[in-house]
Amino acid sequence: MTTAHPARTRLLARWNDLLRRTTRTGTDPTPYGERLLTAWEEPHRRYHNCDHLLAVLDHVEELGRSATAPDSVLLAAWFHDAVYQPERSTNEERSARLAERALREAGVPPDQVAEVARLVRLTTTHAPVPGDRNGEVLCDADLAVLASGPQEYARYAAAVREEYAFVPDDAFRTGRARVLRDLLDLPQLFRTPMGHAQWEATARRNVTTELELLSA
Repeated sequence: MTTAHPARTRLLARWNDLLRRTTRTGTDPTPYGERLLTAWEEPHRRYHNCDHLLAVLDHVEELGRSATAPDSVLLAAWFHDAVYQPERSTNEERSARLAERALREAGVPPDQVAEVARLVRLTTTHAPVPGDRNGEVLCDADLAVLASGPQEYARYAAAVREEYAFVPDDAFRTGRARVLRDLLDLPQLFRTPMGHAQWEATARRNVTTELELLSA
């Protein structure tokens, strides 16, 4: 059974404000926001849930001065994990297609829809090309949890494990270690000036520690 998130009303208000800024059709944004929040509240989500959505939205707004199209980045944040099935590798693509369908129907301009979908797809790799300021903001916001304090990072890692409860321990450790090594292999985890300055060192330390624990 899906349980409404305590911040649902606040999140819905933020969605409505955002969509009204980006459309001129007079379309009621509430039904679209309700469907999105219902997806984010699916009971199998332990990390990729409304808490994560709220954190990413807040981080996008914190980093927003670096973006060339802040509202497009916010829309991408709303959709970036709208489809999430941990056993599938197509979540980003399916989320991008959902964004394309829903935003076109809601009356968002076509060029903005295309940019939102591009940004959602970019969260597959978290590797924006140099100069992609919108991509840098979204990817930094999505990865900001890596720079959490020790207790919050431990809760994040435990929540990810819960989402993959169907995977045996040995297979999970192998797969998770691969993900962490891929992150550490990125030349920079954070591409915005603010994100890199404030989060890079802590995030690399957290990821390295988790990798060592998985290998112990």
